[in-house]
Amino acid sequence: MSFPTQRPRRLRQSENLRRLMRETYLHTDQLIMPYFVQESLKGKEEISSMPGQFRYSLQALPSELEALIELGIRHVLLFGIPAVKDVRASQAYDPQGIVQQTVEMIKKQFPELTVITDVCLCEYMSHGHCGMVEGEKVLNDETLELLVKTAVSHAKAGADVVAPSDMMDGRVGAIRKALDQNGFKDTALMSYAAKYASAFYGPFREAAHSTPQFGDRQSYQMDPANREEALREVALDIEEGADLVMVKPALAYLDVICDIKKTYHIPLAAYQVSGEYTMIKSAATAGFMDEKRLVMESVLAIRRAGATAILTYFAKDIARWLHEEVRRGSNLSTL
Repeated sequence: MSFPTQRPRRLRQSENLRRLMRETYLHTDQLIMPYFVQESLKGKEEISSMPGQFRYSLQALPSELEALIELGIRHVLLFGIPAVKDVRASQAYDPQGIVQQTVEMIKKQFPELTVITDVCLCEYMSHGHCGMVEGEKVLNDETLELLVKTAVSHAKAGADVVAPSDMMDGRVGAIRKALDQNGFKDTALMSYAAKYASAFYGPFREAAHSTPQFGDRQSYQMDPANREEALREVALDIEEGADLVMVKPALAYLDVICDIKKTYHIPLAAYQVSGEYTMIKSAATAGFMDEKRLVMESVLAIRRAGATAILTYFAKDIARWLHEEVRRGSNLSTL
């Protein structure tokens, strides 16, 4: 039946009705907070391209994690920045590397936290690429050995989840096999399965000191024009042993998130990356947009598309806003 019998606005007339009809919810349990830990740093330093985000020393991180736990967030993703880089990324798999030390500290002092480690080599390579190189070619098979060593070293340190983000073919299977052979069959594997060669990574490269010294990453990260390719990548990673998969970036790839969710029955994470963070911060600082509304709308869109979990630099802000709304007897799950 048509208007005026059918009036969808009837169910939007009050906050109670809007909450009754709400389809998508956001909770702190769904949030993962990324952290940069730098070996040569004392204290913490703000990341110039990501206002409000910091690089932390190993000694400075505990007080930050205490504040995170107070907000009800229980999941962290670690990126390491070593003091020394080389062409074999040797600090990535050093048992005393910055990530390994950080994992050990967290599991000792904050056992309630889920520790996820980024398994990639770009921060540790002197040339800034995610794998071994020959001339200016990034080598796939030769890189797998280093990724395996890195993932196993993270598991030995106590990581709950290892997350390969390099996009080398076959790395999920190689890492899963090595974890099992080394007694870490219960260590979960989150694959950056659909990681696009995106301009949204710009601030991250400044944050992690990982800008490539030559060329770009288009030979191993995905073409932003491709949608069906993401399904093939996810299928391969599931077959190789991934426990959950990720889409990165998030907001520009909501269609990909939706496709994966509908196609595969597997937990799905989405990464609201540094460029997404910086764009929102810049617009809010300039007074063009309301930061809280924009952040909440964007993460709700990611959840609505099908993400089980969201990695976001706004995690602490979102948790504060959710707690504030609960105290007011309202709910910021939709705007």
